[in-house]
Amino acid sequence: MPNPTTRVLAVLELLQTHGQMSGSELARRLEVDGRTLRRYIATLEEMGIPLTAERGRHGGYRLVAGFKLPPMMFTNEETLALSLGLLAAHNLGLEQAAPAVASARAKLERVMPANLKPRLRALGEAATLDLPGSRAATSERWLLDLAGAVQGRQRVRFAYSSGDGTASEREANPYGLVYRAGRWYMSGYCHLRRDLRSFRLDRMQALRLLETRFERPLDFDAAAFLTGSIAQLPRATAVAVVLRCDLARAAEELDSGIGLLEPVEEGVLLRTRTDSMSWFARQLMKLPFDFQVIEPEALRVEIRARADRLRRLVGRARGKTCFRE
Repeated sequence: MPNPTTRVLAVLELLQTHGQMSGSELARRLEVDGRTLRRYIATLEEMGIPLTAERGRHGGYRLVAGFKLPPMMFTNEETLALSLGLLAAHNLGLEQAAPAVASARAKLERVMPANLKPRLRALGEAATLDLPGSRAATSERWLLDLAGAVQGRQRVRFAYSSGDGTASEREANPYGLVYRAGRWYMSGYCHLRRDLRSFRLDRMQALRLLETRFERPLDFDAAAFLTGSIAQLPRATAVAVVLRCDLARAAEELDSGIGLLEPVEEGVLLRTRTDSMSWFARQLMKLPFDFQVIEPEALRVEIRARADRLRRLVGRARGKTCFRE
């Protein structure tokens, strides 16, 4: 990097990437001496980029957080990652995401290299991210507040309307946030029910952060808990099916919310509940491996009926003769 301007910008990029770096490490990376490095730091400060310098064994240079967003430099790979992220942001169900995403994409395009613009425009026009679309609008402010409460181990209070319309006041310890099937969920400990629960953010009202702190279980998996919660919803009929495969294959072929999977001697036991035997039979008959229905009998009847119908259709197709002129 023979150009001093290039080295000054390299200092900025290193600090943006690493947060804080010692003077000796910066000088080593840039292949300059300490005096030259201090001149580069002074140049950045003259440009209005806020820096702090801390002395001592663990000291070094860092950008001042929260003052203003300094100029950023991205590689082609980082620009691609940002563009794909902005494409995905359309599906996250945030109330004000669309104009913010459009603005961010316009800013990114204005400063990217000329040879990269047509490639990323082509990506935006040609690529489709098959993500679940939003099924409910979510407040960005509440999402950020809840994320802060999860990080800070801070209890929250909110009004909640359940699926049957029952309203209640809740206090909860938020353990994690999950975006699933077009909706945002918060999972954690509910003080009203004195148990773990998952809450849809679009059913919350009057969210408040409280001063009370809590300890989060170290091994809590918010996504796994939500999947289990949905699988155990009080639907009409309990279902148990043994899948003739291993756990990895079952998880690959089945939607994560269809039920609970447990390895057993015969393969994998799927336990869940359903309101529709017809729908559940269709899901099983699409599987590329064998299975055995343990319960209920109504599911066996539905699968037999569908299998008989398929056999009749295949028989008719074989009986037809095709003629060509």
